[in-house]
Amino acid sequence: MPTYEYECTRCGHTFEKFQQMTADPLKKCPECEGKLRRLIGTGAGVIMKGGNGRMTDAGVTRCGGTTTCCGRETPCDVPPCDR
Repeated sequence: MPTYEYECTRCGHTFEKFQQMTADPLKKCPECEGKLRRLIGTGAGVIMKGGNGRMTDAGVTRCGGTTTCCGRETPCDVPPCDR
């Protein structure tokens, strides 16, 4: 389920709401009951599934690609636990 961002046209209050894609958009602001508009989001981030915690195409290791878990000066190709 996606998270939608809303903004009140009356008071400017912004918030996020976790909703099903088929759910109707919210209409009233929880702060002032003014009219809401749903903002266009930036899209979903990358969801990493699995136990190794790395994406080889992007060069990201479990430690973020720029730092290491094991104390090396350069990031590893594979996490230390895979060695």
